[in-house]
Amino acid sequence: MQIKEEQLIWVSAVSYEDLAVNTGKTIRYQGEEVALFKFSSGKVTAISNRCPHKNGVLAEGIVCDEHVFCPMHDRKIHLPTGLVQAPDTGCVKTYATKVQDGLVYIGFSSAQELAG
Repeated sequence: MQIKEEQLIWVSAVSYEDLAVNTGKTIRYQGEEVALFKFSSGKVTAISNRCPHKNGVLAEGIVCDEHVFCPMHDRKIHLPTGLVQAPDTGCVKTYATKVQDGLVYIGFSSAQELAG
């Protein structure tokens, strides 16, 4: 289900300059745990912080190009889509991100969207 940007709650996560390139950062917001990444291109992306295989902490994984490798069993996850690379299966939730005034924001679903 697509969520429109105006239905998101934008939460300030970290200063853009403080977010290391190709290194995950764990962000927690109202019970959700998110892994935030900045690529060498400068693009920022965010996914659920737990691997669908065995709950490995994805922010601790190795980043290569647009993928993160789960530190537990090396599952390769495409950061922009959250899809686990075949032959493995699974998917993690992705989050909208934006950079504004030097800060990285993560878009979380509004309370009405979560309840609906």
